[in-house]
Amino acid sequence: MDDRGRELADFLRTRRSRLTPDRAGLPEDHRVRRVPGLRRDEVARLAGVSTEYYTRLEQGRAQNPSPEVVEALAGALRLDPSEREHLTDLLSRPAPVRRAPAGPQRVRPGLYLMLQTLDHVPAFILGRRTDVLASNRLAREVLTDFDALPAPHRNLARYYLLDPEARARVGDWERIAAETVAMLRLEAGRNAQDRRLADLIGELTVKSSEFTRWWNDHRVLRRTHGAKHYHHPTAGELHFSYESFQVPGDTEQTLCVYNVEPGSGTARALRSLSGLAAGADELVET
Repeated sequence: MDDRGRELADFLRTRRSRLTPDRAGLPEDHRVRRVPGLRRDEVARLAGVSTEYYTRLEQGRAQNPSPEVVEALAGALRLDPSEREHLTDLLSRPAPVRRAPAGPQRVRPGLYLMLQTLDHVPAFILGRRTDVLASNRLAREVLTDFDALPAPHRNLARYYLLDPEARARVGDWERIAAETVAMLRLEAGRNAQDRRLADLIGELTVKSSEFTRWWNDHRVLRRTHGAKHYHHPTAGELHFSYESFQVPGDTEQTLCVYNVEPGSGTARALRSLSGLAAGADELVET
């Protein structure tokens, strides 16, 4: 079984292991279960396929199932939208051919102007592998000064998992770090031949025990919106409602904006931080 087959097998096994017959809508048969979750034959029954066919899927031996089968499996396993996308990536696409590495990502001038316009809140642009491609002054003040890091280290996942300061600064660090690992897992399903992504995953595996645990959970996530909390060393407690937008014209870039309630303590703290950082460069291309 190749790496892609193992990824599919592990994903399917972990998804069915979390389901009980009751949650899946199956009657209890009172058979002794040696492992938690559904059996292969139960998933097959729910998806309307034969047990033999599902077993071949889970062993990475069935090629290119129809969209109807993929959808039936997603329903049987109660997958959320991110998990459905991941399953589609693993099942419906042929194994990618080896190709030359993708070139460096560039942020177009209009997006730099947008970041400058958003100078009252933290905002930044993520690329492949959660690389930080551009950031405004407040993003560098609230998170970390990505511009001061070596270019290969300007990466959000690497910051959360390997920078000791992140553990102290990021509120609910474990949740945020685990979600970021799930984002990388989703990307790995789409871009199995991305050597830089593989190198990042290898480094995080070696240097972070938490990464290994979360990576082996096979959780996947596409970040869209949510809450963030930071303990800033001078500004104190900062609370944000973040929104993420796919950049029009470039599906591999995401604009992240940390919004604040007008008149809140966080809004006042950001005005103070903005004044302190006024002497810094407006924007940084990393």
